[in-house]
Amino acid sequence: MWQFSVTDKLQEKGVGFSIPMVILEVCNPQEAARVLSKNISAGYFLPCKIVVYKENGITKIGMPKPTMLVGMMDDPELNKLAEDIEQRLISYINQCR
Repeated sequence: MWQFSVTDKLQEKGVGFSIPMVILEVCNPQEAARVLSKNISAGYFLPCKIVVYKENGITKIGMPKPTMLVGMMDDPELNKLAEDIEQRLISYINQCR
């Protein structure tokens, strides 16, 4: 959906940051609509973010877990949706390794 280079933006602002880092925002529109229709406040956690950066020459890929974010809402139905989405995202990340 969107790609944001943290490195480029910080350097553009005059900050001496040289670690290659990109934040990818990903969204499945059907899933987003399902989540938002259950609780509009879940919009605070959308879209999902995947962070890619290099550390000591090794590419690292990670994300905030949707279950942890949605878990703050104390809604069992949303938690189930978040678990499913999280597992799919982890699967996609693992395919990139």
